Amino acid sequence: MARELRFTKMQGIGNDYVYINGFEEEINNPGELATRMSDRHFGVGSDGLVLILPSGVADLRMRMFNADGTEAEMCGNATRCVGKYAYDRGLVKKDVIRLETAAGIKIIRLKFEAGTVCGATVDMGEPILVPSRIPVELAPVLSVDEEDRRCIAHPIQVD
Repeated sequence: MARELRFTKMQGIGNDYVYINGFEEEINNPGELATRMSDRHFGVGSDGLVLILPSGVADLRMRMFNADGTEAEMCGNATRCVGKYAYDRGLVKKDVIRLETAAGIKIIRLKFEAGTVCGATVDMGEPILVPSRIPVELAPVLSVDEEDRRCIAHPIQVD
């Protein structure tokens, strides 16, 4: 049976997501919903679905699902949009927001112009560049001495 579902579509530097206020809406199967809503021909069309939820350890919690229904740890562009969404809708009323994600708590700093949120930054933390932690398999296989080498400017061969 179809039901009404309130959502907002936002984009940050080209990443477009469907945002649902989990304070008001209950989503039972977010992975399936992400797949259906993200379809660019028969759905809303997006890179995925973001649920904005209550948190016991931060101001808010974000769950994020890719267009294929898999759950992701986070996305910086989506995180910044969560900050604007939450402020504009009164879920938070401060310019620094602590957001719980599957990748840990992220700090969003909102920027204002004439009392309106016009931008946001998020501290994503230090990037992971060690091949075994990304994970990525490099060919030729790295030697033991090279295993912890950062994966930067590594040559690859494409057909």
